[in-house]
Amino acid sequence: MREKAKSFQDLVVWQKAHQLVLAIYKMTRCFPKEETYGLTAQMRRAVVSVPANIAEGFRRRGNQEKIRFLNIAQASLEEARYYLILTSDLGYADVKELEEQFVEVSKLLESYSKAILSSIS
Repeated sequence: MREKAKSFQDLVVWQKAHQLVLAIYKMTRCFPKEETYGLTAQMRRAVVSVPANIAEGFRRRGNQEKIRFLNIAQASLEEARYYLILTSDLGYADVKELEEQFVEVSKLLESYSKAILSSIS
């Protein structure tokens, strides 16, 4: 059995989400200047929301509240996933590796949520 996380930083889901944020920041540095306040800002805001909500939910006392923040993180991940599709369609970057990271973070969020929900029952 795994040791209980002492901090949100101990959570694999947070670690992977944070790595995704760093990758998105790196990719968007190469976007056209006219996207600075458009796609670049929107994508960064959405993806930063994922580990931020995982962190905020970590310290919530009630499991229902924890689940609510994980749900917000999942919704932000889906928003950012759309921006990734748009990035590809506009020809701004090759997003194949990032798509895989999105899938991994999504699965981890789902697993973490299920684990919390099962502890409620």
